[in-house]
Amino acid sequence: MASQWEPLLGTADIAEPEVREWVFVENQARALFSRYGYGELRTPVIERTDVFVRGLGDETDVVKKEMYTFEDRGGRSVTLRPEGTAGVMRAIANQGLAEGEERRVFYMGPMFRGERPAAGRRRQFHQVGVEAVGRAAPLLDAECIAMLLHFLEEVGIADGELLVNSRGTADDRPAAAAALKEHFTPHLAGLCEDCRRRFETNVWRMLDCKVEGCQEAIRGAPAIMDLLGAESKAYFAAVCACLDGLKVPYRVDPRLVRGLDYYEHTVFEVVHSGLGAQNALAGGGRYALFLPGSDRPVRGVGFAAGLERLLLARASLGQAAAGTPGMDVFLVSLGERALAASQLLAAELRHAGLRVLAETTGRSMKAQMRAADRVRARYTLIRGDNELDGGTVLCKAMADGVQTPVAAGEVAAWLLARLMSG
Repeated sequence: MASQWEPLLGTADIAEPEVREWVFVENQARALFSRYGYGELRTPVIERTDVFVRGLGDETDVVKKEMYTFEDRGGRSVTLRPEGTAGVMRAIANQGLAEGEERRVFYMGPMFRGERPAAGRRRQFHQVGVEAVGRAAPLLDAECIAMLLHFLEEVGIADGELLVNSRGTADDRPAAAAALKEHFTPHLAGLCEDCRRRFETNVWRMLDCKVEGCQEAIRGAPAIMDLLGAESKAYFAAVCACLDGLKVPYRVDPRLVRGLDYYEHTVFEVVHSGLGAQNALAGGGRYALFLPGSDRPVRGVGFAAGLERLLLARASLGQAAAGTPGMDVFLVSLGERALAASQLLAAELRHAGLRVLAETTGRSMKAQMRAADRVRARYTLIRGDNELDGGTVLCKAMADGVQTPVAAGEVAAWLLARLMSG
């Protein structure tokens, strides 16, 4: 039986040293995306439900089965965001986007889906993603894909496989859907319940099914590219040519469709062997997303990567960040006078940029030295009445035990010189 103090199923507390992994990946994202001209955008974790129903498609699994939706005190239907793109598009539309203007943004933060928890897949999970909005060009799609691979390299994951395909345009959908239905009709009795439902509501999504019993029928399905018109084929060929020009390795997956209805033209995914059966590490594509109250789609290209999945892939490659750093200094105080004086010295050293802990309760010297060991302090500064009367601080290097008396006014400079020299 779960303890009342445990986090809810599908959620997790994140503490040191694990949180250092999160900060490392987040910092790499901020640094890299800014090099490509993307600025950070932070949107609410809660939105009007219509933002997602209209944006993602009312027959997607996310909308039908996975969203956390409830009624607020004003009687409005609201939803905890299940993904980042729809809210980002809502924010950009709210700010205004002129005809022909391009907006590049990135985001990171928690998302929420009522899925069955699994490795790297939680009910509260976290994504980092980008959106380039307002223009459509094969080269922009290719640049976005190249940036994703660049980001994965920066976080130590350089061995994923890039899969690409096309969803075509809205004009391609009726004929393509008819061909897919023709193929799947003889197989319906042996397919999973979700696939039988998707056959009636969104046959494209059958290609995204991961149930083993459906795989033979999916493998025999027609390649999406063969069902598209000349315009879509030409656009995809141009994207592939741009990827070739950028020397980006990829494999065309003829049945890759991604799971959301807003995609058009390019779709892509990076898979990684370190994630097990659910091997998708990151993915995205070009989209035309409709917002509530608008008949004009917002178009863009982007991707999202799950932070939990990135960390699993890093762990499988032995790419863990350094553990929690030890303190630079621990201040040992012997007596009430020393306790007060050490607080002032601790403040001075922290303003100088050092990581400092100071005794606050007046324990024995032995107990304070054990505390210095536990926090892996590199130096221990010891003061009692004799040091206070003499205007000195006894500085002990914990690595070799050497103790050096230093004038109180020179301690910060003395420590910085030694810490910076290694």
